[in-house]
Amino acid sequence: MKLKHEVRARHTVETITELLDNGIQKISVIIRHSDRFFHKEARMEPFMGLTDAGKSFALELGKSLPANPVPKLFSSTLGRCIETAYLIDKGYTQQHRTPVPHNITSDHLAPFYIKNIEKAIHLVEAQGSERFIRNWFDNKIDDGIMENPEKTSARLSEYMTDRLKQLNGNEIAVCVSHDWNIFPLKEFKLGLAHETKGDVGYLDGVVFYEKEGQYFVTSFQCDPQPI
Repeated sequence: MKLKHEVRARHTVETITELLDNGIQKISVIIRHSDRFFHKEARMEPFMGLTDAGKSFALELGKSLPANPVPKLFSSTLGRCIETAYLIDKGYTQQHRTPVPHNITSDHLAPFYIKNIEKAIHLVEAQGSERFIRNWFDNKIDDGIMENPEKTSARLSEYMTDRLKQLNGNEIAVCVSHDWNIFPLKEFKLGLAHETKGDVGYLDGVVFYEKEGQYFVTSFQCDPQPI
């Protein structure tokens, strides 16, 4: 069966590796979960787990991470993100024989920006996902339904830079989240409109890092931007 979205694990790992090769020591990356099942009813979305292919993709991502720094895993509270983080852990551990701290779940990596899920689902079903996201970003969705998109982006950016600040030596923060968490970061922090360059594939990542006391954000699609 054809995948619904591209797998971009390689792009994510290459972005991380390039930063490490350039001497960057503090990195946090927010990635989308791996390939998962879909359901015809939008209300079932929170309960869809990973496909067998998705499990393999997550395991292989873990194996392909550099031995150093060691991943410090965080994830959304939804099952597909927890499952992805677990398999990244197993892949890394199998490849490098180094233990990884237990995954930490966080509401910041979950869909916190959805304030009224029933109304949001109704609008998504009526408008389609792409139009709904554009309306959200253009502030055409009532903020009683969806958090302001720029505030959402700022809150996510703050969470990711906080992960940087709390890293000990020889750690990288790997945060497993959702495409709708990554869309506003691409739109408002990287200038990547989702209709053209902002599509979020499976295991697609936005990378935050510290250099000489300043914070930056980047992805394989664009040059680093200061925060």
